[in-house]
Amino acid sequence: MTADGYDAELRGEQGYVAGLYVRLDAERTQARERHAAALRAEGDSALERDAEVRALGREIGRLNVADNGLCFGRLDAASGERSYIGRIGLFDERNEFEPLLLDWRAPAARPFYVATAAHPEHMRRRRQFHTRGRAVTAFTDEVLGRPGAGEGGDAALLAAVNAPRGDGMRDIVATIQAEQDEIIRLAHSGVLVIEGGPGTGKTVVALHRVAYLLYTQREQMERNGVLVVGPNPAFLRHIGRVLPSLGETNVVFTTTGDLVPGLRVTAEDTPAAARVKGSLDILEVLAAAVADRQRLPERPIELELSDVTVRLDAETAEWARQEARESGRPHNEARAVFTEIVSYVLSERAAARVGRGWLTRDDREAWANLREDLTTELAELPAFTAALDELWPLLTPPQLLAALYESPERLAAAGADPALLRADGTAWTVSDVPLLDELTDLLGPVHPADGAAERAERAEATYAAGVLDILVSREDSMDDEDHLFATDLLYGADLAERFVERDTRDLAERAAADRDWTYRHVVVDEAQELSDMDWRVLMRRCPSHSFTIVGDLAQRRSPAGARSWGAALDRYVPGRWLYRSLTVNYRTPAEIMGVAAAVLAEFAPAVRPPESVRSSGVRPWSRRVTEDEIAGAVQEFVRAEAGQPGTAVVIGPRWVTGAVPAAATKGLEYDAVLVVEPEAILADGPRGAAELYVALTRATQRLGVLHRGELPPALRGLEPLPEHGSE
Repeated sequence: MTADGYDAELRGEQGYVAGLYVRLDAERTQARERHAAALRAEGDSALERDAEVRALGREIGRLNVADNGLCFGRLDAASGERSYIGRIGLFDERNEFEPLLLDWRAPAARPFYVATAAHPEHMRRRRQFHTRGRAVTAFTDEVLGRPGAGEGGDAALLAAVNAPRGDGMRDIVATIQAEQDEIIRLAHSGVLVIEGGPGTGKTVVALHRVAYLLYTQREQMERNGVLVVGPNPAFLRHIGRVLPSLGETNVVFTTTGDLVPGLRVTAEDTPAAARVKGSLDILEVLAAAVADRQRLPERPIELELSDVTVRLDAETAEWARQEARESGRPHNEARAVFTEIVSYVLSERAAARVGRGWLTRDDREAWANLREDLTTELAELPAFTAALDELWPLLTPPQLLAALYESPERLAAAGADPALLRADGTAWTVSDVPLLDELTDLLGPVHPADGAAERAERAEATYAAGVLDILVSREDSMDDEDHLFATDLLYGADLAERFVERDTRDLAERAAADRDWTYRHVVVDEAQELSDMDWRVLMRRCPSHSFTIVGDLAQRRSPAGARSWGAALDRYVPGRWLYRSLTVNYRTPAEIMGVAAAVLAEFAPAVRPPESVRSSGVRPWSRRVTEDEIAGAVQEFVRAEAGQPGTAVVIGPRWVTGAVPAAATKGLEYDAVLVVEPEAILADGPRGAAELYVALTRATQRLGVLHRGELPPALRGLEPLPEHGSE
């Protein structure tokens, strides 16, 4: 194409995209007007009004985010038809069936991602736009159907992977590759495992898959929302922009340490304790710990009523305990059964002694009245309540678990590993969260629901009905026979609803605060770190077992983590989960991946490293320093990178000022990485080798290593720089 022809086509594309923005602005104005009208509406159903307001709010948000990179490509079909591809779909205002812009998730947009020179998918040309704000500044073309004829090729992809990193992960709607697109659009409603080495884009693919599912299954997905589980808060902040940038907000982001509402945990257990708590064997320990709190009196407990003293003995308590356990209710709810049996036995004994000589069981009414009086007196007796608290206490999960951890006797009684003993039982760790969640079901609420909410609602409706009666009585005195009464327009319950304080939180806020909320879909990242108990919690959160699972078994560092996907999943979805792998590394240049691959070969020789899509031309380096020189060398790196575009990080032991542990960088990426003391990281055995592999594969451009001793053999391919003071 000549320069004049290119400029003419560029002006044409600029004009078309400008028209798309006009249409976008019109839709946004209409949505805002409908949103304002819904806020002012006085409809009969507050719930319907709230739902409409929320839906229009989401629509405005979707249109707002589309402003950034609205249109990024064009497809020319062999038939001569032309389609434009963008973040959302836009239609001609005069013909809603005539698309001006195809949503990237639409079936018709798929050739944009999968067509190749060898397999053109009936397409002739793929054009990718380069934009700044709302303006198209350039474009590259790839001619399809003729191998080697592409003018643009992978220019857009290489520009994206070489671009400096910002504060968070970016979406990839303009550069999705064929192997990624296949996974994103996979028609599978159950569990999908996406495995890939560092830099293969498995996380961003999973997030785009969520956006695709929300597009194709909007009604089902929006009703319950999506849960995204990541390894740490920094990772969640890093990926948190992707789905909102795609216009999707009904998503809860959390770590496994946050799965119990109100609890925020980041501390980790020792490997031994984590292994014990992560195994499903702990379920027997928890059940035994609950049963251990359902006690029998060592000696009879005397209870003094006004006319008689009764004794609560072990035999009575044993009968009551058996009945309570066989009721199948959670511990706290079963206390009512225990109390009922004990009260029955004690009131019978008391009635027999009080009525001796003047009352027989044949006088059923009198006997029943006496027993009822004695049962009431017993229930109001502080000593009886104290006895119940001793034999069948009301317990919360934190109370029971903390008391278990702090007592060698209770641990032994529950058959628990002594490694669980600790001085402060409430020093919660991430491994404690699934145990606390499990105990929520084993124990039940401390104060079981007694219908108070329903009674309050009925009382409000009754009061409102009374107000309506007053209105009607006043209207009765009116002479106009054709006027409408208040009761012709609404019922008491409707009037009560008008004055109920509404829950205005969006779905994500409500779901995050509700332990019993169930999600339509769950995404689990760094899934190789999850224990069997973690999986049990997550499967409970999604009864439909619709999951996208992302991980790399070679990067597993947790002793309780997955050693195979089948071991983690076959218990819940035997034979019903799919596995897909990503093999191309889009993040790490070949020079750095070569160093990381040498580490991988030592601790996981059977695992094949992903193939880097590019080289940077910059060799990773190492420098030997003394302990006194480490701080200065780190500062030198920080100062040098401050003048470079993008981001940088120092990874190393906590005693190195400014360094973060390798585990805290999982899933993250930086333009430049400095790894300090790799030998100290490796000293943690297989777990340490996995962490060093993670540390080495965070860099997108530059990698350096500082070491005091000899470099580990796997790192001797680094370019050695002169030692400090020897230049």
